[in-house]
Amino acid sequence: MRTTTRRAVLGAGLASAAGGLLTACSGSGSSGSGKPVAYVAPDGEEVAAAEARRRRSGGPVREVKLTAAATTLDLGGRKVSSWAYGDALPGREVRLTAGDTLALTLANHLPEPTSLHWHGLALRNDMDGVPGVTQRPVRPGGSFTYRFAVDRPGTYWFHPHSGTQQDRGLYAPLIVEDPKEPLKYDKEWVVVLDDWVDGVDGSTPDAVLAELAKGMSGGGGHGGMDHGGGGGMGGMHHMAAVQPTPEGPSRMLMGATSPLLGGDAGDVAYPYYLVNGRTPDAPSTFTAKPGDRVRIRIVNAGGDTAFRVALGGHRMTVTHTDGFPVEHVETDALLLGMGERYDVLVTAGDGVFPLTALAEGKKRTALALLRTGGGAAPAADVRPAELNRTPLTADRLKAAGSVRLKERRPDRTLTFELTGSMERYDWALNGRRYSPSERYPVAAGERVRLAFVNRSAMWHPMHLHGHTFALPGGGPRKDTAIVLPGRRLEVDFDADNPGLWMLHCHNVYHAESGMMTLLGYRK
Repeated sequence: MRTTTRRAVLGAGLASAAGGLLTACSGSGSSGSGKPVAYVAPDGEEVAAAEARRRRSGGPVREVKLTAAATTLDLGGRKVSSWAYGDALPGREVRLTAGDTLALTLANHLPEPTSLHWHGLALRNDMDGVPGVTQRPVRPGGSFTYRFAVDRPGTYWFHPHSGTQQDRGLYAPLIVEDPKEPLKYDKEWVVVLDDWVDGVDGSTPDAVLAELAKGMSGGGGHGGMDHGGGGGMGGMHHMAAVQPTPEGPSRMLMGATSPLLGGDAGDVAYPYYLVNGRTPDAPSTFTAKPGDRVRIRIVNAGGDTAFRVALGGHRMTVTHTDGFPVEHVETDALLLGMGERYDVLVTAGDGVFPLTALAEGKKRTALALLRTGGGAAPAADVRPAELNRTPLTADRLKAAGSVRLKERRPDRTLTFELTGSMERYDWALNGRRYSPSERYPVAAGERVRLAFVNRSAMWHPMHLHGHTFALPGGGPRKDTAIVLPGRRLEVDFDADNPGLWMLHCHNVYHAESGMMTLLGYRK
């Protein structure tokens, strides 16, 4: 039997339950052990105090208006019906300076409730945009103003935290500039990667989730794994099933494998892969001059796809990941899981160059062009040589000294086993699917260690709201990190932002199937 998804749990009836109060605002709930614990409410005085500390710089208020609505999007010769912000894909970039306060009013013209989550930002908890946890959902025809101070520069993005909406066109970059920017560059290029299914031959993300939730029948899918199964990939071929679903053709992907990802690469057979909303047949073009130093901010906004990214004819110098500076490293290619961001510097050559994003393990590519001179554009299926070289992953980076966490023994370790299988599609943490009443307690001022133990045969990009954690051994500061099958990854963060915070896999379909939980600050 299919279990209830988070969208159903947090849907229309929740805000009216219990006399109109959010369940989270009661300030209590069970811990992972089931014992009752009193938690800081998302709008509690502790949250207000943390926000006051962020506002000390006294920057200006940046007012933005945003409308979420059904629309027709042109992906480059292929028009699709979808949902988006202001008829654009990605949505119009929001750009601030560290120290500013953002006041963004979201008008919901969609047929269902929505929200905005500010991915990667340490912000006040009641603006984090998780319906039923930090706010009431924004109803159709309604609006909500997100207002919060932004005190850290970096490359971020925003998207709904409502059902599978993020796998439509509802996402946009959020760039926070550094008023004391140490990097020297001539131009800046924001690159947003995506895998696309919505509106293609009748498909929707909800229909994809419904199909996946049935699991892989006959034991011939992803190794027939159960909780903790090892699951070899055997000799399966790259293919999708052909049986139709009520909304479009089957989108279940079988046999997509990648050694970089530890085996199984993903669940969904997307018909298109995009860079800045365009297909490879009609790519977007960024123009510069030969010799220009270009800062490229790369965001993986995909639902189920890791991307291997390279710029033909160039080496990239990695300067940041997930908004935080790292010791500079040169590479030919990068690997980004869903939700991850990387900033790189390149010195532009003379000509037309492909920025190619390979859908890792899925044998398809997305494309954009860097043009600094004349010449014909490369073919849509171009594969620059740099893609064949070992891509850089986060474990090879070191945090810049200015943001490296000080050495300290953890005060608390929370262990999360990543469980589930494609066969049953029962993704969970510690074998338990998401319940908004269950929280794992932390205390303000603690150094907290999160130990991710992947008992499944798939990789999972794990994302923590409201904080950044450090990878081991002086590794980079991140909010999203890939945990490979059969591996253990321990990351540390300082509990300095009170409230109730989501921890989840950033595969949209894994999260919606239950691979999410909450960390709660004790009162």
